[in-house]
Amino acid sequence: MIDGGKKFDWGRTSADYAQFRDIYPEKFYRKITERNLCVKGQKVLDIGTGTGVLPRNMYIYGAEWTAADMSENQIHQAEILSADMNINYCVSAAENLDFPDNSFDIVTACQCFWYFDHEKIVPNLYRMLKPDGRIVVLCMEWLPCDDEIAGASEKLVLKYNPSWSGAGAVAHEIEIPECYNEKFIKEYHEEYFLDVYFTRKSWNGRMKSCRGTGASLSDNELSEWEKEHISLL
Repeated sequence: MIDGGKKFDWGRTSADYAQFRDIYPEKFYRKITERNLCVKGQKVLDIGTGTGVLPRNMYIYGAEWTAADMSENQIHQAEILSADMNINYCVSAAENLDFPDNSFDIVTACQCFWYFDHEKIVPNLYRMLKPDGRIVVLCMEWLPCDDEIAGASEKLVLKYNPSWSGAGAVAHEIEIPECYNEKFIKEYHEEYFLDVYFTRKSWNGRMKSCRGTGASLSDNELSEWEKEHISLL
């Protein structure tokens, strides 16, 4: 169970999320297009889009993007950041999307796959995808055992939010629930390492906009955490 069932709301951290979580290197996007995914001639649905990081950064590759998130605040930030792009946004939980059958060539889920009700979403995604459609599941995690600062930041988050279950990541294949086997075939997976560089300000912002802090701590708790985190850095 995520965070032991403790509630969180990404909408509370949308401003910081928009500023500090658009951090994927160019290689991350290139790996996607090298497999002929999310490119010109394709219609793509991005679920759990947050502030639209994936469609905004992949817009240049020519696909036609639709993006959904259950948080109105997240979608508001996405629309601001992509005002000059023709991306169709909607406020909706992925489980409740009702686009017509055979609407999309690809569905993407970046940094959000573990939040869905998979038993409910699988038949809906299958219905909205065209024949031979693809689901692309993406994730990028810092590795606290490989980076001293990341490890120290995690410990501080746990000090203020012991329920946070996002700590201690290691390199791993994304787990795909068994229910997907009823409609889909796992075709390819890849795990690889990327160097992502931060300043003190940008790393503090990245940590402040994570689920264990900005999305779940009270205003007073978050303020105290940030003071201590800045001092740590």
